[in-house]
Amino acid sequence: MKTKNIKINSAYLKLLAVALVCFLAGQVGAADGPYVSEPVTPHIFDGDLRILPRSQAWQVGDSISEVPLLETGPAGPAQDCEDCEKQTAEPVSPEVESLSLMPAPIVEFEGIGINGSLPPDTNGDVGPNHYIQMTNVQFAIWDKTGTQLVAPTNNNALWAGTGTACEFNNDGDPIVLYDPLADRWLMSQFVAFTNQCIAISKTSDPVSGGWWLYDFSTGGVSNDYPKFGVWPDGYYMASQRGYPGGGGDAWAFDRARMLNGLPATLQRFGPELMMMLPSNLDGATPPPAGAPNVFAHFVDGGEWGGTDRIELFEFHVDWVTPTNSTWTALPDLLPTAFDRQMCTYSLFDLCIPQPGTGQRLMTITAWFMWRLQYRNFGTHEALAVNHTVDVGGDHAGIRWYEIRKSGGPWGIHQEGTYAPDDEHRWMGSIAMDRDGNMALGYSVSGSVVPAIRYVGRLASDPLGQMPQGETTLHSGVSFQSHPSGRWGDYSAMTVDPVDDCTFWYTNEYIAADNTWRTYVGAFKFLECDGGPRPPADYCLELDPFCDRLEVSFDTAQNIYGHWDHTCTNDFTNAPVMGSTLGTKPIVGDLTPETGRTWEIIFNLGPRLWRMYEYDGVNPPIPRHIDQPFSVSAGNCPTLSEQAAGLPRSTE
Repeated sequence: MKTKNIKINSAYLKLLAVALVCFLAGQVGAADGPYVSEPVTPHIFDGDLRILPRSQAWQVGDSISEVPLLETGPAGPAQDCEDCEKQTAEPVSPEVESLSLMPAPIVEFEGIGINGSLPPDTNGDVGPNHYIQMTNVQFAIWDKTGTQLVAPTNNNALWAGTGTACEFNNDGDPIVLYDPLADRWLMSQFVAFTNQCIAISKTSDPVSGGWWLYDFSTGGVSNDYPKFGVWPDGYYMASQRGYPGGGGDAWAFDRARMLNGLPATLQRFGPELMMMLPSNLDGATPPPAGAPNVFAHFVDGGEWGGTDRIELFEFHVDWVTPTNSTWTALPDLLPTAFDRQMCTYSLFDLCIPQPGTGQRLMTITAWFMWRLQYRNFGTHEALAVNHTVDVGGDHAGIRWYEIRKSGGPWGIHQEGTYAPDDEHRWMGSIAMDRDGNMALGYSVSGSVVPAIRYVGRLASDPLGQMPQGETTLHSGVSFQSHPSGRWGDYSAMTVDPVDDCTFWYTNEYIAADNTWRTYVGAFKFLECDGGPRPPADYCLELDPFCDRLEVSFDTAQNIYGHWDHTCTNDFTNAPVMGSTLGTKPIVGDLTPETGRTWEIIFNLGPRLWRMYEYDGVNPPIPRHIDQPFSVSAGNCPTLSEQAAGLPRSTE
């Protein structure tokens, strides 16, 4: 944590009265039970989303509407730090040199582009047959090959003819979620700051299966920055009334009734908290019967007092007897010290540099980034979440956590900070697949224009590290010039429910005309489909003059093997090749270089062919990545050396 002198500015004072009202309302809600709404009867959409009117495409010169920032209230109780001393955050598991690159995208495509709103609030989710993306202020639907089924459509177009606030307002802060327990979809956005619009698909088909449309009043409470979570007994939501000091709200919507198109109520607690996230279920295994939804947020002790901590809360909802619903604080979790404050004292700081311009981008370091993923692995339950931190010298990196529960209380199983070089990384989203492998996506900027990248770890990797090397999903084209510096405000890493292995990630980048675009990509750890399997036959040869490498394989299975071979030459063309299964001799030219030992890694499927320099002590170093091998005929001699437990093979 870092302590700094904080001063209350005029913007804080102007909203003091509003924040005090919010604070008092929060105290009442937490002490006396939840607020319960009147039942809301849904409107019905039985058409095909493809018939909805399309908005006119944005063109250069059209106006850009900036989505309002969070309401700003007075400073919190620990702001009087005139005499505080700066404390340096402790490093957490410094990243080692990556042992291999992350899997390359299996599918990738352009998402929604600028539509007159800023920032995009990019998010999306994947189902058995569809990918839905939502932004400020549109949605679009693709099949899982990247073919667009529903073109970008204004979010409120779905509500046309309902006569509700959701029809006449298109304010954004959208969230889309796939419900794996019901095989349904949820799409939501807010009416600032009075209503929450929630659409529930009537079937598994979001395009033509129909929707139930719920327009919930918030009961006079601001619902800024709403974030949702799927849970068996409800759709849970967290929102913010104002920051700092305004308090937040925890909401539960009656999922069972909404899935059947019945009148439904909401319940709300108003704790005095900064921005929270509700847990969001992934996978086919539900939480233990009756388990409450878990909400989480973090506290920088240098800003708010005390130690740096993660605070967890349980929301138990009782739809029959709402007075039995409870909001319960759990014991704090104590991570390694961190510092959330970047280059200024402001909540909405502009700290991320871009090449070619003096315009900096907004960091958003005050709360966890979307989403708080939950999984039930049977032997334990797990949460995955991340936030942006200052790793030193106003350098943005990403702190990530896996929080576990196995019979006892929740505890931090592992944590790490990903900041492997001088580039800034922020706006992250993290998730785990069915085997506990993790993928973290984020924005990158500094010496490069804002780009989209991802990194990860296998469940077998050392705790606290992301050693599966960083891969670029989209390198970006230009810098953002809009003076607001708005970026994000979030991105989304989700997991395909079909195999529970394939990650889908979406985030924004900047096009040549200095306007935002979004991008979607899917990738998968080969290990998630049952682990590496040796091929039926394989071989490796260096000819007597050591001037070429020849590899062949004949298999109906994926290859993921390691071979060690010593050679006094350097590869000018490294083995980087995506391929279909079959028999393919692979030949690469060599250029002499003395004193090299090599670890050759071959695999087939989602990953690429890779080669690494290896001296037996240091981690392997990627060499000559992205140069393809040529294909030619050849024989298959004895394998030079056995490695990774794979059998020798001769032909």
